[in-house]
Formats: sequence, structure tokens, C-alpha cells
Amino acid sequence: MIINLSSSNSIFNQFIAEIRDEKIQKDRMRFRRNLKRTGEIFAYEISKKLNYDIQDIQTPLGIAKVPILNEQPVLATILRAGLPLHQGLLNVFDNADNAFVSAYRKYEKDGHFDIKIEYASCPNLENKTLIISDPMLASGYSMELSYKALMKHGKPKHIHIVTLIASKEGISFLKKKLNFNNITLWVGAIDDELTAKSYIVPGLGDAGDLAYGEKE
Repeated sequence: MIINLSSSNSIFNQFIAEIRDEKIQKDRMRFRRNLKRTGEIFAYEISKKLNYDIQDIQTPLGIAKVPILNEQPVLATILRAGLPLHQGLLNVFDNADNAFVSAYRKYEKDGHFDIKIEYASCPNLENKTLIISDPMLASGYSMELSYKALMKHGKPKHIHIVTLIASKEGISFLKKKLNFNNITLWVGAIDDELTAKSYIVPGLGDAGDLAYGEKE
């Protein structure tokens, strides 16, 4: 299943517009804050798909019966660009366990690059709900390799992949490589074009650099 939050009108689209806007991007604090905001909205929407138990809550005047999550998901992200989006998800699922994957592009002299995974820090995922977030789904290679690294820690009962901007090519790639019977893909927007260097057009640029500064 693929759920595109920009397919209906909401304040979410304003946050997407500001994240894409090259003028507003110059304010790193606002860029990070907008990523967190979208993460909070994604988390709210995902929460509707989770399981709840009715619990009795004692108020000063009586007892209220309230649906309460019967488990917390595990939140995973890909360093470093994924951190603000991850924080937004964590602001909502504030008791969740967390996982982190270090993935980067290793460039050759001819400009070709491979995706390398350095490490993964992850709790046991067996029969858990896993939410993997990364602001950009370009070629899909980083997400595929991060997914495989996380699956070494157990088989989740369901996986939610959260990405702010996805390319059509990246979505097609994941459909071929991953078992979508067990996956819901949440996107903020879907763009048509992917450059030879795997940058999404119009996209938003390099999310990691915009959030934390340029790297060597």
C-alpha cells in the first residue's frame, strides 16, 4: 500500500512547500523544524493503523474509557538526514524503542557511487511494528540496504516506510525488491524525475546538508 499525504489538501502541504523553497531552506532551524512537523503528522496518520485496547482512566470526577495503544512501534532512521524526521515521529511515539542505520554514498573517480552500510543499532524486531524513516527516497538503494540490515534483528509483523519526497523510480525499485504484502509506504510527495546522480527533481536538494551543513 502507498499512501500519499499530499493527495489531499491540508497544512501538511504548506510544510512541504517550505521544505522545498530554496529561500526558506537557508534558515536551517526552520528546515529542521518543518521536517519534525511532517514527522509528527506522519506519526499521527500511522497511529490510526495500530492496535488499541480500551482502558479505564481515573479522572478527578470518575472513570473514562479510552482507547490506548497496546504496543509502541520501533522507530528506525537512516543517518544523518533522517534525524529531524525521526524526531518528529518520536515526539508522538515518545515511548518507542529506536534503531539507527549508518548509510552513505561511496563515490568512485568516474562519479559512480555505491551505497555502503557502516553499522546498525537496533532492538529486537520480532513481531513488532517497525517504522523506517528517511526524508528522500531517490533510487531506493539506501532504503533497500537499510531494510536488509534491520531485518537481521527479527521479522516485524508490519513495516511502515516514511519518506517526505519519493521518486517514481525509487518506488518502483522498492516494489521489486521488498515484500510489499507486509509494508505500507507513506510519502509526502512523488516526483517524476531522477538525475544520473540519483537526485530527485524538483525534490528539495540534499536534506542532510540543509539540516546540518555541507560535508566534505
